[in-house]
Amino acid sequence: MELRDIEIFLTLAEELHFGRTAERLHVSQARVSQAIKKQERQIGAALFDRTSRTVTLTPIGRQLLDDLRPVQRGLRDSLQRATAAARGTTDVLRLGMLASNLDDLRPLLDGLRSRRQHCLLEIAHNHFSDPFGPLRRGEIDAQINWLPIQEPDLTVGPIVHTERILLAVATDNPLAYQDSVRYEDLGDYVVPSTTAPDYWVSGITPFHTPSGRPIPRGPYVANFQELITIVAAGNAVCPVHDHASRYYARPDIRYLPIADAPIAEWALIWRTAAETDLIRTLAQVVTDLGPLRL
Repeated sequence: MELRDIEIFLTLAEELHFGRTAERLHVSQARVSQAIKKQERQIGAALFDRTSRTVTLTPIGRQLLDDLRPVQRGLRDSLQRATAAARGTTDVLRLGMLASNLDDLRPLLDGLRSRRQHCLLEIAHNHFSDPFGPLRRGEIDAQINWLPIQEPDLTVGPIVHTERILLAVATDNPLAYQDSVRYEDLGDYVVPSTTAPDYWVSGITPFHTPSGRPIPRGPYVANFQELITIVAAGNAVCPVHDHASRYYARPDIRYLPIADAPIAEWALIWRTAAETDLIRTLAQVVTDLGPLRL
């Protein structure tokens, strides 16, 4: 099995969607399908169960995934160490981000580099459909997530930044003509659904309005690009963090303040069992800076 085919298998096992896998790896969907069929012929068994709507791992596919992950991790770590050595660095920190507001976090990144001048900082973008998976799989060392987080194996560190919560709506939505909205308004609209934990999602998008009406869940989204496309098409409205209005400004989307929304907090988190001195240094930088107000 070639390394590229292994990468395709591992990515499809994570995304469980041929289109998203192709987009993420910058290949055609046909290339993904061909690679998986080739692997299944070599192994002599199906790795995925496919229907017109879902893709799931078979038991053999799950076994192969469990066997290949440590191999992939070892290869990645070896390449990172070689890259670090070539650049004259001694440490590598892989920081995951759910948001795309990297420029807002320059004080944090600069602060770490000033204290660890020989540290190679790698930024990885993760999807909110699997907010804690990359940490648990060892793909990243620490991550910036919005609160609350109630995961017993994860340490919640200091607050990195705070910001408002806004409502993203299509420009032809009746709400778009208002200056602001309230959470009660969401009872009349559909919001996107996701596979992330309910308690975590409700930190920005509650499941009921203040009066107790359910807020209907609609189309499934795996990432922000899918979310914003569904909103722009008028198929849903969605609470988002304030930075989205700057990094995802679009002519077909309007961002409205939610008058009764709390201030959102984003914190540094990491897997407790994998805490390192470098992670502690990053946490101290965050503490010394104090929460950034976006």
